[in-house]
Amino acid sequence: MNDYRILVVDDEEDLCEILKFNLENEGYEVDTANSAEEALRMDIGRYNLLLLDVMMGEISGFKMASLLKKDKKTAHVPIIFITAKDTENDTVTGFNLGADDYISKPFSLREVAVRVKAVLRRTQQAETERAPEQITYKSLVLDIIKKKVSIDGEEAPLTKKEFEILLLLLQNKGRVFSREDILGRIWSDEVYVLDRTIDVNITRLRKKIGIYGKCIVTRLGYGYCFEAE
Repeated sequence: MNDYRILVVDDEEDLCEILKFNLENEGYEVDTANSAEEALRMDIGRYNLLLLDVMMGEISGFKMASLLKKDKKTAHVPIIFITAKDTENDTVTGFNLGADDYISKPFSLREVAVRVKAVLRRTQQAETERAPEQITYKSLVLDIIKKKVSIDGEEAPLTKKEFEILLLLLQNKGRVFSREDILGRIWSDEVYVLDRTIDVNITRLRKKIGIYGKCIVTRLGYGYCFEAE
């Protein structure tokens, strides 16, 4: 199972459901919207990929893509256009708007799965290549290269697991990670780890990062997140 989130935007409800079903079988987390208007009310910045139909109501897929690329919160989200329009001009328009791929209807579900995987792989590689060497929050500095954390210039003596938990939470401020999520990411190679292990590490981490410990918030019944003040 991977952690990629995909949003399918198409005014054909049946097609949305078919794509959702098949992409979920591939291991993705998939949401759908039946119009650009509906999609634009969603938090699009949280998705790793959009599958976007061109021919929709008042706001076409091209217009929606243009709006997204102008907004710094969503400009980074890759787009695959899915449409019955397959003329050269339409394809050029799509790529000029920043599309990452273009699939013409009718298409095979296998083709969609292959193209989705390819776009996600390319964008993930690009993000890795431009990943920052440091993550900072006020006077809290996490050095990814040197594997150390400092507060006001003073190093906090974190263990490897504590460092990795803090890195995960800082890289995804505001996102809640369940204990299962954290276990899967941080303790992925270990055979059996109790959920209680997460709580113990979080408690120690909070103490070690001083005033920023309160930023690691518990969402009862859900998990943990780093919440900026």
